[in-house]
Amino acid sequence: MNNLIEIRWHGRGGQGAKTASLLLADAAFNTGKYIQGFPEYGPERMGAPITAYNRISDNPITIHSNIYEPDYVVVVDDTLLESVPVTAGLKENGAIVINTTKDAEYLKSALKGYKGNVYTIDARKVSMETLGKYFPNTPMLAAIVKVSGIMTDEDLLADMEGSFKHKFAKKPEVIEGNMKALELALKEVKKIQ
Repeated sequence: MNNLIEIRWHGRGGQGAKTASLLLADAAFNTGKYIQGFPEYGPERMGAPITAYNRISDNPITIHSNIYEPDYVVVVDDTLLESVPVTAGLKENGAIVINTTKDAEYLKSALKGYKGNVYTIDARKVSMETLGKYFPNTPMLAAIVKVSGIMTDEDLLADMEGSFKHKFAKKPEVIEGNMKALELALKEVKKIQ
């Protein structure tokens, strides 16, 4: 792993992009990494575009600003491809991970010439199959871990099981579905050519 990995998340209020970035930070911390996980706040409301960030490193992190040249970008809602410059500053040796069912031709056009790797996952399908409701953040968390290699699949699953047991202590019935969502998402993320 590179010494410092920077990730920018694009989603809409209520989709869990901020929560997923914080869960990723916690999981990376629990594997011995130095981390930052933070949202960028504006006048957000349900459905409005939001941005969140992660920095993950083997060494202490001394940067305390937004991320302008991320290694990875996660797009939780593909409608943002039309309205937000999601590839702005994205390094070509990194990748973008998009929750979408759109075809490669559309994505290449929407990404306006981005030459790096593009990965897709149908987070709606994954969450509906495993949770019975549309919660894209859990599948997108697994997808960015798979694409970036920040930690092993096994480390992610072990850490998230503990995290879910804590977070959902009063709703233990949702733990199994969230774990299944992670497991399925790790298999479903695909690189487009």
